[in-house]
Amino acid sequence: MSFEIRGLDRLKAKMDKLPKIYESGIKKGQEDVLDKAEGYAVQELQNTIKWSTGELTRSLMTEVKLDSSGKIVGRLYSNDPVAIYREFGTGRNGESSPKKVPNNVTLTYRQTPWFIPADQVDIDLSKIYGMPKIKIKDKYFYRTNGQPARQFLTPAVEKASQEANEIIKKRVQEELHGGLS
Repeated sequence: MSFEIRGLDRLKAKMDKLPKIYESGIKKGQEDVLDKAEGYAVQELQNTIKWSTGELTRSLMTEVKLDSSGKIVGRLYSNDPVAIYREFGTGRNGESSPKKVPNNVTLTYRQTPWFIPADQVDIDLSKIYGMPKIKIKDKYFYRTNGQPARQFLTPAVEKASQEANEIIKKRVQEELHGGLS
């Protein structure tokens, strides 16, 4: 008895493509998840910021890469220091406010009030944030114990994470359909 298998070369060629197709689908899916998370973060900022130039929103960045162990990792971040102050708060007010802190991160907060020269800000911090304005030797200052945490990145990433499996699955299926045709 003898038999012949037809198309084995084509099947093998398609099988050889699978790892790259999966990697591409996962990367594209991760990019989609990060875009969604960024959208949620922007929405949170727009709904909660009382006064803004849009600088913080424009500072948001995403990145998808292969880490040293071969895992595809994505991140949403900002290099603007205001982002970390807003996310985790400042001073005693930030320390005492509720927030989610990533594992292996230790936050330290200033325990004494500080003063912001009124002539160095172009908005009324009393009106916007309720900071008292005081006069010291003919100069006006805003006195603060810091700002509470007003997280926007952590909730955005958590919300997008709930949708991640379906988003990535869809992208992998699209890549498989296009890559194996």
